Amino acid sequence: MLDVFPFLSIMIREYLKLARSFNAVLTGISPVMGAIAMQQYDILTLIVLFIIGFLGHSFGFVFNDIIDFKIDKSSSEISDRPLISGTISPKNAWVFAILCISFAFIIAVVLAVNPNNIFNSLSNNYIPIIILAASASSITLYDLISKKLPMMDIFVAIGIFFFILYGASTQVYALSEITSITWFVCVLGSIQVLFMQIVAGGLKDIENDYNEGAKTTAIRLGVRVKDGLLQVSSIFKALAYGLQVLDVLLIFVLFVIPGVIPRDQFLNIFQWILLSLIAILMFFLSHRLLTMGTFERQKARKLIGSHYMVNFALVPILLMSLNPWAGILMFFPGLGFILSNIILHGTLLQPKTM
Repeated sequence: MLDVFPFLSIMIREYLKLARSFNAVLTGISPVMGAIAMQQYDILTLIVLFIIGFLGHSFGFVFNDIIDFKIDKSSSEISDRPLISGTISPKNAWVFAILCISFAFIIAVVLAVNPNNIFNSLSNNYIPIIILAASASSITLYDLISKKLPMMDIFVAIGIFFFILYGASTQVYALSEITSITWFVCVLGSIQVLFMQIVAGGLKDIENDYNEGAKTTAIRLGVRVKDGLLQVSSIFKALAYGLQVLDVLLIFVLFVIPGVIPRDQFLNIFQWILLSLIAILMFFLSHRLLTMGTFERQKARKLIGSHYMVNFALVPILLMSLNPWAGILMFFPGLGFILSNIILHGTLLQPKTM
């Protein structure tokens, strides 16, 4: 009987690895940001939206692991992934993925019907369900074709766009009620995900993807690892830096468009300083990644993990215009990332399942 508890502990750890818990907070908080952009600050509602986000994240990554199993199993760098190590069978992974997406939709339906207004949100509001389905469909399509065709990362970006919009839509009866700043948050989230998918994701898997004949954007744009050296084409660098420039410019543009962001001179100056520091750090980390020379996957994972946390901070800092407390959100993904790595992998910034 005593052996049951260690077994359960091990299995929970393995399923958390399978769900890529190191960046689950990053995805899980997407619908939360949408709701906050619509000035929803009820803690219970935000927690429920985060749970839906976490479950959606888990489904996407588990399904991706199932689809990419044949390609991934040839890489010793990701041997700690439960499907590769054999600690979780493909059948159980399927069950887990289906349960995650099912529970996400069940909770979303309860949130939509909500006859007693227990979540401080609108009742009989079914638009969010349609948007959530669009997000799940886009992510699923990406998982199915991501290694077969280049630029399929756009479907992850679309999925995140709808995921953020889902959180916002739980606060309105019509999409025409969505505020300008909320639409910008959806776009910013999509751009950030494009960078993470095309650049960060493409580089960390480049050696194995190239050897296995995958047709990712990074490979199509001439990124290679030859004789242990990372070779990054000029067009890929231009794309990487361009996405980040667009991300930063859009945020600063919002401050000069009349009526989008509430004016508060002291707060706005504080935001500009923070955003400038974050932008500099973003470019520094991406430059280190793109020019690392000798390809070291552990070093790449460390740089990517750091970039995840820094890049995400842009939107919470922007949302401080609506509520200064929204800035606290910038710390959650980093905290979740570090705690997950320490507990599951014994590292700080290098998740072994990345």
